[in-house]
Amino acid sequence: MKNNFKILFASFILAHSIYLHAQNDFSLKADKSEEESYVWTKDPQVKANLDKWQGYKFGVLIHMGLYSQLGTVESWGLAPEDWVTRDGYDNYYTYATDYRNTKYKLNPTNLDAEKWAKMFKEAGAKYMIFTSKHHDGFCMYDSKFTDFKITNPAFPYAKNPKADVLKNVLDASRKQGLAVGVYFSKPDWTTENFWWSYYPPKDRNPTYDITKFPERWKSYVQYTQNQLNELTTNYGKVDILWLDGCWVRPFSTINKKVEEFCKYPYDMDINMKLIAETARKKQPGMLVVDRWVPSEYENYLTPEQKTPEKPLSVPWESCITLGGAWGWVPNDKYKSSKEVIQLMTNIVVKGGNLLLGVGPDAKGEFDPKIEKTLAAVGKWLAINGEAIYNTKPVTPYLDGKVGYTQKENTIYAIYLPSKDEKEIPSEIAIKTNMKGSLKATLLSDKRKLRYKKVNNGILIAIPKELRSTLASHEAIVIQLTN
Repeated sequence: MKNNFKILFASFILAHSIYLHAQNDFSLKADKSEEESYVWTKDPQVKANLDKWQGYKFGVLIHMGLYSQLGTVESWGLAPEDWVTRDGYDNYYTYATDYRNTKYKLNPTNLDAEKWAKMFKEAGAKYMIFTSKHHDGFCMYDSKFTDFKITNPAFPYAKNPKADVLKNVLDASRKQGLAVGVYFSKPDWTTENFWWSYYPPKDRNPTYDITKFPERWKSYVQYTQNQLNELTTNYGKVDILWLDGCWVRPFSTINKKVEEFCKYPYDMDINMKLIAETARKKQPGMLVVDRWVPSEYENYLTPEQKTPEKPLSVPWESCITLGGAWGWVPNDKYKSSKEVIQLMTNIVVKGGNLLLGVGPDAKGEFDPKIEKTLAAVGKWLAINGEAIYNTKPVTPYLDGKVGYTQKENTIYAIYLPSKDEKEIPSEIAIKTNMKGSLKATLLSDKRKLRYKKVNNGILIAIPKELRSTLASHEAIVIQLTN
């Protein structure tokens, strides 16, 4: 197949600019609106698991599929929308055929799920979410309801004893003590009951009028429910069901955040109530994330490639890529460990979780740059993780270069050195209303630090011999206790 990565990558950026524009930069106004529309669960088991999940703070989201073979942005080349371009093709159908025929090539023979899981664990991640199916409809698991799957005997990887990639990855991750989640796309651009080939696709929505062909749409809804049922029945304990493709939703739920790309004029209700109730019979307390559809089935909010400006009073997670794309693309530019840790801090001090997006290549291997960054993140968290995990936000949250978290009677002040900072200040101002005698400790080496009280907090003295060394750290944690 012709390499169309460069153009599709640009298209990906455009696509996400649409998402982010719709989010209105996740401004305070948007935050308030989403907070107001958030529906708290009434299920005590879900609530308990949600509370536990909020303490995890750091997870990874793995994208893998046909696009991994091609090194292109996931699925979106199939979308017949005017922002998409396909380098080397002057015919959409030729491209779509070539894309789908990649099923005969994908053969990740070097996939080592145990190695993956150990890498995520050592990176300090507490949960892992894997793509069972993206919008293109290709299943990375052994679905009984389609042949468009990696376990199809006609495809090369089916011969592998661990051909069911989802099962392999979930099992390995659980063995490392990670909570696990399943990503699933509600739209499916290959099945005949969503994109019926009798009518050409015009956009990301069904190719036909579902009010004129209700039985066909009913079959699609059943297909979706069947696949979600097998995912929550046949794959062991699933902690999170993470549903993407928010344009498949009840028409009445369309709001300003999504109206720009929810143009289909009919109700695409797939009965989330039935899906959640059926799943939780086998998976009591499982979190359900029907992304960007305000209801009791959106157990936490998921701003994409953004963080809120202010703390939110409801559970939330920013899903953000380590590189420029969700899956593997050649020559991607990845964030440094300093960028990841400071991003994580920016999220955690506002009460959220970071879900970091990475993807393996077609062989099932991660770029060494990804491995290096994750290892460095894990090294920092091994020393400073108590300032991140199971913490709560505390005022002033983020003030200049200092972020704040709290755990019982302990405050953590996290200083974020700038990229080119050569030496941190001789004194760091910490805003706190803690009373009485305090103990200030540099968490990285348990060194006791001198301080003096000022009107709006305290000034921490940083020994001269440490200032240059600390400036090279990803972030510096000062622990304050009474």
